Parts: sequence; structure tokens; C-alpha cells
Amino acid sequence: MTLHPSSSRFSERRAFLASMAAALVAPGLAYAAGPASPASPASPASPASPASPAAALPDLGAAPEFTGIERWLNSEPLSLAQLRGRVVLVDFWTYACINCIRTLPHVNRWAEQYTPQGLTVVGVHTPEFPFERPTANVEAAMRRHGVKHPVAQDNRYGTWKAYGNQYWPATYLIDAQGRIRYKHFGEGEYERTEGVIRTLLAARG
Repeated sequence: MTLHPSSSRFSERRAFLASMAAALVAPGLAYAAGPASPASPASPASPASPASPAAALPDLGAAPEFTGIERWLNSEPLSLAQLRGRVVLVDFWTYACINCIRTLPHVNRWAEQYTPQGLTVVGVHTPEFPFERPTANVEAAMRRHGVKHPVAQDNRYGTWKAYGNQYWPATYLIDAQGRIRYKHFGEGEYERTEGVIRTLLAARG
């Protein structure tokens, strides 16, 4: 199922594969393997109390740092190190992807509703086509779709590769200790994703 974005068949199959990936990870909180990182083993103990809902979430390894970002929009440069103690939602998207556009209202609402409670939403804009690379085009799309949270331009696929990501859109939720606790590919599962956001925020104490 691995397809590089430069594949001639990738554009045609992107929506199909993303929806299939979402179906594969949906049952029973089985969210797929962790990011492609040689140093991301599961921690020996859950960061949360065994009795807490967060303890039931999988530990998918240490979240990779934002890498190779060409420009930050709506924000000064961010790092996961400086965001430690907050819950972080990383949203891989690109503005010409219809599946991404359909998820943006949900991502925007989460950013607005939960940022005061300790959530930071970071959009990682990783383009598929050359016309999606210019900053002016990305900024126009952000205004068009009401994106007010930080967006990192990942034109060289640095962060995309660090996460071992393969799909647009893709959502990763990182707990206050910097561990990936959930990921979802494609559209849908909005209630489940929001539930995990609330669970991780509650686990911050």
C-alpha cells in the first residue's frame, strides 16, 4: 500500500487508499504501527495512570520533531520540545486535496475549542503538485478555508518522511510527554478523534 507521492498513479488512488486506511485502523482503537523511526519503541509503562482512559490508548512511540520546514505560517517556528506539556495534533494536508478540505472544518473547530485547554494544532502542508508549493498559494487557501492555527510548509517532505507518512489527510495526536497515542488516515472518525483529544487533555492533570 506504500505509494510515493510522485507516482503517476498516486493522485488517482489517494482518496481510495486514504479511505481504505481509515477503515483498516477503525476497529477497536487499533491505530496502525508507529512512525518510521529507529528509536521509537513503546515505553515500558503508560504515561497515564492505569485506571485512566488514556492508559487504554496505544503508545506508538516518540513523536518525531518537525524537520525540514521551509516556512511557518500563522506562527513563529515551533518544536515539539517547546510544546512538551501540551497535547499536539499534527495534521498532514495539502490544499488541492478534496479529502483534506473536507476535514479542515473539524480541525479548525478543534483548534478553536481546545487550544485554551492545552491543545496545539499544527498543520503540516506537504504538497503533491508543484503549484501547491508557493507560500502565497498556501496562504490564500488558508484564508479561504479559515485556517488560523500554525501551518508548517513541508515542501521538501522532511517532516512527512520523519513520520513515515503516506496519506493525505493524516492526523497524529501526541500526548503531553511527546508520545504518539493515536493516528488516523483519511476522512471520518471525527467523534473518535475528538474523544482522544479530550482524553489526552484530561490526562495532563
